[in-house]
Amino acid sequence: MILKLHKSLTSDRICDAIEEDDYIGFCIICGEEASGVEPDAEKYTCESCESKSVYGAEQLLYYIVD
Repeated sequence: MILKLHKSLTSDRICDAIEEDDYIGFCIICGEEASGVEPDAEKYTCESCESKSVYGAEQLLYYIVD
């Protein structure tokens, strides 16, 4: 499955977040960073846009297609 990611979610941004903290996630709709997110999380609710679109940073690496 390929996810359509917000344009701000680059592989560099995701990898930087993983290096900083292992409980970082991102909303694939609005691009907001979320804390306290399990590395393998999928479809958590975003606090900013309220959609079920927050994924753990590590999990997003599986979906990136360069």
